Amino acid sequence: MPRILLIDDDEHLAAPLTTYFARFGCTLESAVRPSEGLARLRAGTYDAAILDVMLPEMDGFALCREIRKESDIPIVMLTARGEVMDRVVGLELGADDYVPKPFEPRELVARVQTILRRQRSAPQAAAGGTQYRVFDGLSIDLDRRQVLRHGERVELTGTEFELLALLAAEPGKVFSRDDILNRLRGHEAELYTRAVDIVVSRLRKKLEPLDCIKTLRNAGYALAVARSEPA
Repeated sequence: MPRILLIDDDEHLAAPLTTYFARFGCTLESAVRPSEGLARLRAGTYDAAILDVMLPEMDGFALCREIRKESDIPIVMLTARGEVMDRVVGLELGADDYVPKPFEPRELVARVQTILRRQRSAPQAAAGGTQYRVFDGLSIDLDRRQVLRHGERVELTGTEFELLALLAAEPGKVFSRDDILNRLRGHEAELYTRAVDIVVSRLRKKLEPLDCIKTLRNAGYALAVARSEPA
């Protein structure tokens, strides 16, 4: 049963969400303060975290940044409706998705389920049955969800890994932003093409000094690196 941590200072939100998530086979636990949430994440095993932007002690963006220093757990941000910059900043800091407030509980459950489903299915789907990809300076272990750059492990979020796995499945093929959104986020998610650019930017930075993700203007992105045989 997936275990989810909600960090939100609205104490009236946790109880109904806990009941609702349970209907869909998920255990939802809650923390009202970021310090408590961080302690819970460090002490326990969670499959995903849901962070409100407006929190005491530190805002959700700072909390997301702190979590990303230690973990690649999937993160969903709860943002104010219409605040596009909240979404942009959250994604830039490593969040995997966002849900604007106010929201329907079913939508939040669906977003979390989509992320968890991607975590389980992305390696097999992206690799077409082959679980290891090796390129010049870059190795991708799809079973263990690990990436090595010149032999050094690179820590990626779930979304970053899935994007890389998708591009690596067909090197040289150009994937449009809509292709990437549809394959990685699911058709139920709101199309938000700026999100793709943000995740690509994060991934490129982590893979430096490798320059293996190419942008084709008005077309999309492709993995442009020579394939090599595993040692």
